[in-house]
Amino acid sequence: MSDVLTSTLMGGSALMFAASVGFFGFGVYQNYFSQFVSEVRDESAGGVAGFSSVAIRKLGVMNRRFMWPSYESKMRRNLIRAGEPQAFKPEDIMALQEISAAVGLVAGLILVNAIGENLAWALVFMLFGMYYPMIWVNDQVKKRHLLISRALPYNLDLLTLSVEAGLDFTGALAKVVEKGKAGPLREELQIVLKQLKMGKTREEALKAMIARVDLPSLTTFVTALIQADKMGTSLGKVLRIQSTQLRIDRTQRAEKLAGEAPVKMLFPLIACIFPTVFMVLFGPIVFQFMFGDVGS
Repeated sequence: MSDVLTSTLMGGSALMFAASVGFFGFGVYQNYFSQFVSEVRDESAGGVAGFSSVAIRKLGVMNRRFMWPSYESKMRRNLIRAGEPQAFKPEDIMALQEISAAVGLVAGLILVNAIGENLAWALVFMLFGMYYPMIWVNDQVKKRHLLISRALPYNLDLLTLSVEAGLDFTGALAKVVEKGKAGPLREELQIVLKQLKMGKTREEALKAMIARVDLPSLTTFVTALIQADKMGTSLGKVLRIQSTQLRIDRTQRAEKLAGEAPVKMLFPLIACIFPTVFMVLFGPIVFQFMFGDVGS
């Protein structure tokens, strides 16, 4: 009788535990997982990309309370300079660093286990994974600066022609936004045009663009415009001078890169091409010297 009672109590306890786990799982699904799934469905990317985007945002929200101000201000500044890729925020970059560090640690442990190296290599992989998102953001800044530098002469010429044709600065800027090539510079000029239409002064709108982009060539051009506006100098004349100077700087930069090309080609030549040439030329000679004539 006692064995039957004990079995009944154990069965009832197991059933109650299973029911509790089920209700707990159902509650978690209703409160968290269902919302997560709905956000993934609403994400424009959808699929795996949408899942990763929502997961990064969720982890980023959790990171808000742990993020120190200096990291936040520096990362926000870099993201603005990069054009805010994929609408990332500083806490999202921290989430990416955490995920990359975990992936790097796992990859390092697998590599250490496979080749039997020191465990310190796993920590090296983890550190690289932790810093890789920051390297990616800096790379996005460089790419955007390069696109702006390449588009600046064309847009500046179009702005100069529009001003010399009789348009005021706002009208000329609108013409550049309308006819200019698509890219980050056009987006920045479009923001300046919107700010001018909203009532900001020309100096305020241009200084805000300097702070967002932080590119020396664009800063020099915009500073000259601000000074010309303050001193009452002819805007068309200043634009023509800046356009000429910008093309000279571009030519000098191209000559500098052309001069650096032979030095950059030296390592691939020594490491990849020369050994192959030596093997083709001297391989038969070395083989005959070591093994003699096979036919004899």
